[in-house]
Amino acid sequence: MALLAHCLSFGINALHEKVNPYGAGISASGLTHRMAQSVIAAQAVDLDMVAAGWEPTADNYLNRVPKARILQAVCEAKGEGTAQLLDHLKKGEMATEAERLLKGSGWLPEVLRRSDLASLDGDIAAEGQGVLSGDVLGAAGFDEEIDLPAFLMADLPVESTAMMAAE
Repeated sequence: MALLAHCLSFGINALHEKVNPYGAGISASGLTHRMAQSVIAAQAVDLDMVAAGWEPTADNYLNRVPKARILQAVCEAKGEGTAQLLDHLKKGEMATEAERLLKGSGWLPEVLRRSDLASLDGDIAAEGQGVLSGDVLGAAGFDEEIDLPAFLMADLPVESTAMMAAE
């Protein structure tokens, strides 16, 4: 199986690249064909990245994307209110806090999501577990208790922190 996986890795490329309108690089139809092949292979082997244990970390994903994408990921997994808590941070700090917030949420970047799993697992995704789809964006939002880091709690009045701790 390891040899088969190694050989398959040379024939399928699921890397999403920016299409160059001037002809250099990959064309739009080439990218569509490449992604369709990767979806077929993922369905054939019943690949589920959440079940496989993949989680976005600062090292494997979050430091490699723009700040806007980090905020979008947190917004999709935890709601817009939580994402707004991070928007003032520098990228390294934002990636570290986003990693903490996304841990265990089941959030995946679009390129790792399988649309067939998202449609089957809509109820699970709404609870913040499993693959998220566009239909359930923000479903795991304001009802959750969020464990805020100390530096966000430092500027709050004592009454507010005591009230948050009591909740």
